[in-house]
Amino acid sequence: MIYLLEDDGSIRKLVIYALQSQGFEATGFETPREFWSAMEQQRPDLVLLDIMLPGEDGISILRRLRKESATRELPVIMLTAKDAEYDRVEGLDAGADDYVPKPFGIMELIARIRAVMRRTEKKARTAEYRLGVLSVYPDKHEVRVDGARVTLTHKEFSLLCLLMENRDMVLTREVLLDKIWGLGAVRENRTLDVHIRTLRAKLGPAGNYIQTVRNVGYRFAGDEA
Repeated sequence: MIYLLEDDGSIRKLVIYALQSQGFEATGFETPREFWSAMEQQRPDLVLLDIMLPGEDGISILRRLRKESATRELPVIMLTAKDAEYDRVEGLDAGADDYVPKPFGIMELIARIRAVMRRTEKKARTAEYRLGVLSVYPDKHEVRVDGARVTLTHKEFSLLCLLMENRDMVLTREVLLDKIWGLGAVRENRTLDVHIRTLRAKLGPAGNYIQTVRNVGYRFAGDEA
């Protein structure tokens, strides 16, 4: 999923249409308020962020994203005015992964997005997730609690990684079902609840990191090691 925060309606519609035509899931937002509301429900794979916005500028939004552990590594591409060199430098200094000056070509923008996502995916494949007594090694498909190895099924492991990647963020039932089982539209399916219960039991003391958000979904939270 790609989020685009752009207050210019014509640009927003064009970019979203182009991304969707290239096979990306994409959603556009006109205001920072809409963007932050969506972020509470689902973390995207990448953010396209305009600098000049009503209420809160793009640089301030980027700095907020980089301060939070859950979004510290979230890929962000800034959209800047053609001659705004200061904005580009400030954006990169604040942690932007790339910038694209306006007016931009759609195919160039898509190429930049793919390049950033390739770098991010490569980094993610070698990542080690740690939280308190819990350590997860995605490349080795290995989980340890207090140093002791824990055996998980493929679905349990995928669910744990998804929750840890979105640490401190609430993931709705629909998002979890869709990402892990492709069952986003099946609201009453109990598969998720069964896997969460089994996962908590296998993780022992680390199972408490998985928190239930009643009538919404689940969140992974705890003190970093």
